[in-house]
Amino acid sequence: MLISEVSYLGNLRTAAKHLRSKDTIITDAPVDNNGKGQAFSPTDLVATSLASCVITIIGIYCENNDITFQFCEAKIEKVMGDNPRRIDAINIVFEVSKNEWNSETLQKIITVANSCPVGVTLENQVKIDLKFL
Repeated sequence: MLISEVSYLGNLRTAAKHLRSKDTIITDAPVDNNGKGQAFSPTDLVATSLASCVITIIGIYCENNDITFQFCEAKIEKVMGDNPRRIDAINIVFEVSKNEWNSETLQKIITVANSCPVGVTLENQVKIDLKFL
């Protein structure tokens, strides 16, 4: 099943269109790799996708278990490596304290968060550090 189409716009930029919704994401090469850094780079999207996936999995878990989930913000750090150029590490801090979960609920949510499909896909290739505040 096709999910998206990506077109080259020139100047190291692409347009990625989600076929179902028609939403579009523009990417740009990062400044440290010949780009202008005026949009997400493809590797930025990988790191950001991990955070988005974790939050989505938490939301699904909370809905299925009648747990109130009203707030989450993630701060994402991507660490690049060389030879070959690649993502070495993704560090994400999730601010979830406003949900007022008890420690048992938070531990269950952390366990579920570590099972998100993006994280599972990346886990043997990229160092991943997820912190929950």
